[in-house]
Amino acid sequence: MKWFQSTTAEWKGWSRNIRLFFLSNMLYQFGTGLFSVLYNLYIHELGYPDAMSGTVVSMQSLATAVCFIPIGLFGDRTSRKRLLLIGALCSGIVLAGRSLFESESSLLTMAVLTGIFATVLQVLAIPFLADNVAKADRLRIFSIYSAFVLAAQVAGSLGGGVISDVLQDAGVSELLSFKLVLLAGSIATIGAFLPLQAMRESKRTDKTEENQHAALPQPAPVKKEFRFIAAFAAVELLIGIGSGLVIPYLNLYFTNRFEVSLSGMSFLLSLGQVMTIFSMLIGPSLASRIGQVKAIVIFQTLSLPFLLITGFTNMLLVASISFLFRQALMNAANPLLSATLMNRVSARNQSLANSVMQTAFMLGWATMGPVQSHIITSHGYYWGYAITFSITGLLYVTASLLFYLLFREKKESQPN
Repeated sequence: MKWFQSTTAEWKGWSRNIRLFFLSNMLYQFGTGLFSVLYNLYIHELGYPDAMSGTVVSMQSLATAVCFIPIGLFGDRTSRKRLLLIGALCSGIVLAGRSLFESESSLLTMAVLTGIFATVLQVLAIPFLADNVAKADRLRIFSIYSAFVLAAQVAGSLGGGVISDVLQDAGVSELLSFKLVLLAGSIATIGAFLPLQAMRESKRTDKTEENQHAALPQPAPVKKEFRFIAAFAAVELLIGIGSGLVIPYLNLYFTNRFEVSLSGMSFLLSLGQVMTIFSMLIGPSLASRIGQVKAIVIFQTLSLPFLLITGFTNMLLVASISFLFRQALMNAANPLLSATLMNRVSARNQSLANSVMQTAFMLGWATMGPVQSHIITSHGYYWGYAITFSITGLLYVTASLLFYLLFREKKESQPN
């Protein structure tokens, strides 16, 4: 309650741009959450084989990965507000098309377009926020933003299933209920355009803050910045590889090893997201005491025992609890990582830095599917998952140590 009261009080003091941006993103994430939870089922209901869903996801992910860096470069050289407007409006229109068109070619084309326009928000959201807040306030704003975004996604995902069930109980066919929910998601996504339109263009400058913020890290020379971005990307690549071995397959882990029902599995994964929301709000408090880099390393390191317990246990209750704690602790570091990146890179390169970081993570994530399936097929549901969880733990430890060794001196020599 104290956190909600303080956040409500802060909300009134935030700039108009920040409030409008938060509102826009909540509409966007709620809409895409409504859409994503049912779209695979919609494809199946249209009569396509299961492989079609995989092809659609792969096409969308590939388009996203290819566009990260170009959009980051473009975002550093033109109006971020204008690009965000285009991304939100076109995303909603494309989602509406995906709700209505049924041919294979249209499904694949719309998947590619979705990946392109979704990339705009993924790349530019954090740099846009950085433009509109002082460095001293970035960490808290990033943490609240991440929590709000995830909450909107959870609400959309849960709402999509509930609305579809209600429509079917009222006599609407399954296919039509899916179409109506998907259209509702696209309308909410288009609605994100309106708050963005009401925002003012933010001025991008690299001037230093007032004297009270003089102790904050200052933008490094260009070559040093690029070395920093490359080092940051190397750490993200390791984390992406580790995550790609485990996180996309948690639903299969619970259903294969413990034969959990689909509804039970969905509830557990949603509960993991809820815990992540609260963990993201703890990060700024710890970072204010020991510094951002140490806080990141502590969160990631504390998640490792729970990761290994999840991989080796044969008890559903133990696996569920350890999964929830791993989810919360590992993801608590995400806003801290964003703040560290934005504080150490000048405004002229922030979109590029964010896009390089996400590209590195996506490369690691996207390439591990065949490796994971080979390990599970070769070693079975127990040892297969135990091996993948162990490899992920080793990669996380390596990434955390590398992160601390690369960035600790600068962060320790200049207090947060």
